[in-house]
Amino acid sequence: MSSTTSTRTRILQVAAQLVGDSPDGDISTRAVCEAAQVGAPALYRHFGDKEGLLSAVVDHGFEQYLATKREREASADPVEDLRRGWDSHVEFAVRNPNLYRLMNSPAMRTPPAAALESHRILTRDLERAAAQGRIRVAPELAAQMVMSATVGVALMLVARPATFDDPGLSRRVRDAVHASILTPDSDPDPDSDPRTGAREEAEVPSAAARLSALLRQAQGSGLSTAEAALMKEWLDRVANAGPEG
Repeated sequence: MSSTTSTRTRILQVAAQLVGDSPDGDISTRAVCEAAQVGAPALYRHFGDKEGLLSAVVDHGFEQYLATKREREASADPVEDLRRGWDSHVEFAVRNPNLYRLMNSPAMRTPPAAALESHRILTRDLERAAAQGRIRVAPELAAQMVMSATVGVALMLVARPATFDDPGLSRRVRDAVHASILTPDSDPDPDSDPRTGAREEAEVPSAAARLSALLRQAQGSGLSTAEAALMKEWLDRVANAGPEG
């Protein structure tokens, strides 16, 4: 390992430790430099500024969580993969509250690479579900809905544990959100859906989402790039409009 790499790694490890030990997750560059036994110029040379350092800390800490997702082989059931993905996301947040709050802080002007990759993995699972005709909306919109809800639940659990103390809260919200984007056959308990004709109402948007997903996967659709893009736009619009659109 070169001295440059060693210095950067030492700064990163020290910063990650200080973030984890901090009462509120905040750290100062001075404290990092003192603990890592480096001068401020070295820190700024490797990370640019405090935000760059904190972004690197988030990516460093989230790397282990993402590694398990990268190594995970997709099962034959993308819906079950979605449920496991939600649960592992929330579990990581609860185990690493300071790191998770930092990752989703409004002060982070540039989203950490870890957050972007996590969103891509979620979208990939939703695209697989769409290709099987198992979601009601386009994968991109479904990913936004699921990620917003997952992060919201996780943040409440780590920021206000005394208020959000129901151990089944995450599962309840997960199932409610999934029921809103999944077709009735994919819901945890399809018979619990009280809406008359729910299955029939979901058929058109689900079919549109499925065709859009299959079009993305197709190598030779017979359409030009522009035609395929336009077709996808139309299909996603139908899928996202829902039965009342």
